[in-house]
Amino acid sequence: MQKIDLQNKTVFVTGGIGFIGANLILKLLREVEPITIVSVDNRSDYYDVSIKDWRLEEIKKEAAKHPASSFEFILGDISDRALIDEVFARFQPDVVVNLAAQAGVRYSIENPDAYIQSNIIGFYNILEACRHSYNGGKKGVEHLVYASSSSVYGTNKKIPYSTEDKVDNPVSLYAATKKSNELFAHSYSKLYNIPSTGLRFFTVYGPAGRPDMAYFGFTNKLLGGKTIEIFNYGNCRRDFTYVDDIVEGVMRVMQGAPDQATGEDGLPLPPYAVYNIGNSAPENLLDFVQILQEELIRAEVLPADYDFEAHKKLVPMQAGDVPVTYADTEPLERDFGFKPATSLREGLRKFAQWYKEFYKI
Repeated sequence: MQKIDLQNKTVFVTGGIGFIGANLILKLLREVEPITIVSVDNRSDYYDVSIKDWRLEEIKKEAAKHPASSFEFILGDISDRALIDEVFARFQPDVVVNLAAQAGVRYSIENPDAYIQSNIIGFYNILEACRHSYNGGKKGVEHLVYASSSSVYGTNKKIPYSTEDKVDNPVSLYAATKKSNELFAHSYSKLYNIPSTGLRFFTVYGPAGRPDMAYFGFTNKLLGGKTIEIFNYGNCRRDFTYVDDIVEGVMRVMQGAPDQATGEDGLPLPPYAVYNIGNSAPENLLDFVQILQEELIRAEVLPADYDFEAHKKLVPMQAGDVPVTYADTEPLERDFGFKPATSLREGLRKFAQWYKEFYKI
């Protein structure tokens, strides 16, 4: 593994006002100085952009506390090849973290175009820019880290999910695009010796998260007096992973690039790796809803006498969903000495407190 010291480096983060991207940039600003961070985000209206704007303001406030470092935000789309080429020409990033993507399993059924545009064409543009960063004998990109997803495991029966498992049966277009990212990255690592690491994230949650995720959507509905639907009659288990654990994992992986080596044929052995980042402790959906209820009452988002039973409905499984997600994180522990450990209650407590403040309840 090639160690990378992030001090004095230029890091390009795509999707920088997304949930994981914004938290990663905040952590980099707080813990690495000096550092140059450049970010591109298209500020998609897939969900409430006021949350994205809030995240950007938090980053600007943090950046102002670190005058030795710099942060530049560019409003734009990774599917815009000219823009990506311009960013690479101007900033010559040392480390690239691609977190820009159209997320969500269900939405990929409604709007497949968005997934091809962002997750396929956008990622291809990033790979091409990384490839050409070495032109003319330049040092180029030292490490490309990119978001994959636990969705690639589809309906695999073997649990916990291991990166050694075969993942050729995606059950949603979203999952297929993420598997494609891994395949694209492997071929570019092999052909052009680009050190790349894919990270399969497991059900990320926390403050200022995505409103399309269950914990956030349930809260919105309960507050509006609407009924929440619990899929597969509550017989789903999810490996919920708190956002701070995710960004800690990303940051550690950024600093350890796969080794560049030559094979017997004189060609590069692909400097390529994939890791799971998950809590490795799946929670039953009904237990999760129970904890969420308790924490929403504790934070005074909902009143103590709220009738939850009247607002819950058990429904069948829906298309594109899977009954269980469960991460094998042993390789991450082995190579980076890190294992996510935030409990679901602790994470949901922080979410409920943020929700109360953000929506001024």
